[in-house]
Amino acid sequence: MKKGLLLVAEPSICGDQNFHRSVVLIADDKEDSTLGFIFNKPMNYKLKDVLDGVRFNFKLYFGGPVEPDNLFYVHNCPDLIENSIPIQSGLYWGGNFSTVLTLINSKTITSENIRFFLGYSGWDQGQLSKEVAANSWVIIPNAHENNLIAKVKKDFWRKQMVALGGKYILWSNAPENPNYN
Repeated sequence: MKKGLLLVAEPSICGDQNFHRSVVLIADDKEDSTLGFIFNKPMNYKLKDVLDGVRFNFKLYFGGPVEPDNLFYVHNCPDLIENSIPIQSGLYWGGNFSTVLTLINSKTITSENIRFFLGYSGWDQGQLSKEVAANSWVIIPNAHENNLIAKVKKDFWRKQMVALGGKYILWSNAPENPNYN
């Protein structure tokens, strides 16, 4: 799986609650594993709720079910955050965290530059390929590139369904819980 691609969860009525209506950015892909972050699942917590020393509110996102007690981040400012790991053109993850805190508290970077996640999504060798073959995911390019952080809102999955067209348009307007229909 190529870094920088987006995985859009296939519509399902009884889906896995971790990935139901999720859009995942593939951040790293190695021979034996793939790592990504769910980009469209905001949590009811702010960064300052889980971390001392943060002066401003940054939303936290559910990045996935692996290591949910650990904090991860994706950003578009590698020139400011040393040791960042490239994902694709202008989009990176990780890097020096003390620098990140300084940049946040000085308002040098904003929520349009960085997104914080609790946990990540991970797949062992061959696992993601099997899920794609089983029609659990639609793979699309990240057309937003380094603007992805600013562009992805909670309704991003629905917008991807509309963009995919065809059978997916029907799902874009379906209620999240079919019992509400």
